Amino acid sequence: MKDQGYYRKEHGACSVQKTWSLQLVTLADTRSTYGKSLEIREHAQLLVVGAGPAGLAAALEAVRRGLRVVLVDEHPVDYATMATDVPFHFGQRMSGAVRNRGRMLERIVEADSQFAQAFEAGIDIRLGIAAWGLFTHEAGLRWVRTRIAGLTNGEEVWFLQYDAAILATGRRDVGLAFPGWNLPGVMGVTAADTLLRRYDALEARDLLVVGSGAEATAFAMQAQKSSRLIVALVEAGDTTVDQNGSQRLAAAGVPIFTKSMIASANGGTEGLQSATIVALGNSSEKRSVACDTVVLASGVTSAIELLDVAGAKIVFCPERGGHVPATDAEGRTSVPMLFAAGDCTGITPDKSRDPQVAADEGCRAASAAAAALSINAGRNWSVPTATPSTTSEIALADRIAWANAQLAVADQGTHVCQCEEVSATDLIGVRPPRYLERNQPATCARSLATLAADGPINQDQIKRLTRAGMGVCQGRRCREQIGAILAAVTRTPLTEIPLPTYRAPVRPLPLSAFAATEEAAVLAENWDVWFGIESQFEEPLPKRFR
Repeated sequence: MKDQGYYRKEHGACSVQKTWSLQLVTLADTRSTYGKSLEIREHAQLLVVGAGPAGLAAALEAVRRGLRVVLVDEHPVDYATMATDVPFHFGQRMSGAVRNRGRMLERIVEADSQFAQAFEAGIDIRLGIAAWGLFTHEAGLRWVRTRIAGLTNGEEVWFLQYDAAILATGRRDVGLAFPGWNLPGVMGVTAADTLLRRYDALEARDLLVVGSGAEATAFAMQAQKSSRLIVALVEAGDTTVDQNGSQRLAAAGVPIFTKSMIASANGGTEGLQSATIVALGNSSEKRSVACDTVVLASGVTSAIELLDVAGAKIVFCPERGGHVPATDAEGRTSVPMLFAAGDCTGITPDKSRDPQVAADEGCRAASAAAAALSINAGRNWSVPTATPSTTSEIALADRIAWANAQLAVADQGTHVCQCEEVSATDLIGVRPPRYLERNQPATCARSLATLAADGPINQDQIKRLTRAGMGVCQGRRCREQIGAILAAVTRTPLTEIPLPTYRAPVRPLPLSAFAATEEAAVLAENWDVWFGIESQFEEPLPKRFR
């Protein structure tokens, strides 16, 4: 093949330019994935991920506009995945009913009347199917020729090609570490609400709620309606966040403790039995509360993982709860033909109280997707510009307050990252993983303070040094609280703490699920790239590598 080369030779202040034809001999790299085939099982004109208020509304609106829609939702989540606290922090508070997949499917459909409308409209609904990755033709993925989604039912994986997609992946909880928070019975408010209202499988009687925002008060009132007892509500701030909701709970007899924190969750292998509440600033003022469940509602954040691995631009907006995709008013992201709607675009009190707000976002995204498909807009995509934050970091001041509260009660055994057993002390001291030598002078000399003095704090750097956030939950329980601790200790604005990296699959999957996928022979023959390098095992090694 011929290619044009370029020649430039300097002669003092002048130069001579010349072009020539160069005969190139190219050899195919048999180990490269470029040019290899990818088996795609099915096609969807519009793929909607998430069957909450936004996703269902988007699917219904899209069908009304004449689109063929495939709607996938990972619920009901299988028991093994729930036991690893994915996608939410379930805290082992799911009843045995979740093992009955048929019952869970029926319950999910019964819990939302829009499912009946969706079935009637002819939407291809896939419950119990998770999207673990979205891929397009880009740097590092040039062998992917089209827009594809990786799907799984937990037992196998496959690829679906789509023309446009709307992600309505919802929200997840911000973790909060304190002594005993790893006990069965400590769970997130999103998980608790899902088990209560969507699954009807919450095995809890006496609940202590941590936090006083709209998510906390709405769940507490719903739990009361289902004959659960709210033993207390704990808030780290001087006043409650959702004052109207808190007043209603107080009028119903719920004790509310402000400027307080859980000093410890107490129990054993059978689970939580009580919690000790301490007044912040006065550690001698403690009270014990009997409960079998602690619901962490101190913060929620958008579930952006799928958007992030798809290549969508992610920005930090305090008024929307932290890191969110950059979108326009119609949910258009920076990735061609990819839209977002609902909680994954940002958390607001109105959206937490009224699901219609998310549903309206879903309808707007569906309308925009239909318009884009009608003119094949993916070829000339209008990238949305990031909307500047309209508020200061005061919007997330409560996250810093909770970070300081957990540091006030943490001990050496309080693991901020439960998966990798990284304590708050290890995090602040930037201590290496426990399986390495931890008492070397070089490692003992490092801390958050010395790292901050060297340059901006980066959560990826902390992850590599301590392994905090590298566990099976992929940082879902610790990502935001680690960022808040880093900000609080180093006095760095949260907006300046970068989002740590992660990769697909965004859901933990057994290797057996991928093993069942048939690969082209040319891929299977050359997967062991390193063993094809003749010099790899030559002896002796160069001195610099010994």
